[in-house]
Amino acid sequence: MAELANTPTTAETSVEMPAPTVQERPAFHLPGLPMFGAAVVLGLAGTALLIGSVPWGLGIVGMVLGGVLVLLAALAGAGLTPVNPGEARVLQFLGRYTGTVHTDGLRWVNPFTTRRRVSTRIRNHESAVMKVNDADGNPIEIAAVVVWQVADTAQALFSVDDFVEFVQTQTETAVRHVATSYPYDSHGEPGLSLRENADEITEKLSAEITARVRPAGVRIIESRLTHLAYAPEIAQAMLQRQQASAVVAARQRIVEGAVGMVELALQRLAEQDVVDLDEERKAAMVSNLLVVLCGDRSTQPVVNTGSLYH
Repeated sequence: MAELANTPTTAETSVEMPAPTVQERPAFHLPGLPMFGAAVVLGLAGTALLIGSVPWGLGIVGMVLGGVLVLLAALAGAGLTPVNPGEARVLQFLGRYTGTVHTDGLRWVNPFTTRRRVSTRIRNHESAVMKVNDADGNPIEIAAVVVWQVADTAQALFSVDDFVEFVQTQTETAVRHVATSYPYDSHGEPGLSLRENADEITEKLSAEITARVRPAGVRIIESRLTHLAYAPEIAQAMLQRQQASAVVAARQRIVEGAVGMVELALQRLAEQDVVDLDEERKAAMVSNLLVVLCGDRSTQPVVNTGSLYH
């Protein structure tokens, strides 16, 4: 297994992706419920001053103060932002990234910022069944499922146009690259194959997808091949090849077992002095036993009514 792991392949070539230009950082935020209460109090007080400034004799001063209180209440209310579990809010002020809020519940942030939702839940993407050629040039069908999660919301929004589509495209690219880098079946030759070394191929697939989606702030949790088969046009021929290999392997085991049984029979006959056979009769006995043990049909016994040599 160590020799297989050290075999150089094209799939081990690292994928060079551009480094992200922005990284996630926490944004300034306050608990939302106290700010909601303050907004209600300020709004009521400001409305009362605007309505009662003339009857109360406050004049222009009361109206201005009431207007200021209503404006403060509006600003306090505009900064209220609900954050759902499994989501984050990315804040921008005048086009500049100012931080991310991960704390769920009602939060208060700068009311002049724009807030964008980003889901941080675990997602999965199952690629379509793709038809590619393996390392030997045989057409095969392959598909994979990838479990992923947004780890850096800033990179997810600002490093790529659409991080969901980016993950899907890079996943299919990595699956195609891995499929074309290894043969479907090794046929007894040293090296990794897609069918016989599923765990090793899965690790290499996960590593390549991770390298490809890293600029988008995405973390790959797991990836697995969900479909692997020869293409229909060569499936029957490859099935016959596999069946022939299985028959040859089975025959080899049968011959090895038969030779051991014949050797044991001759050894027991010699040890217990049951019969004394010359070399010619030993050869005939060995031939008959091998025919009986290795034949794929039932043997027909022949009764010898003469002597041992006739």
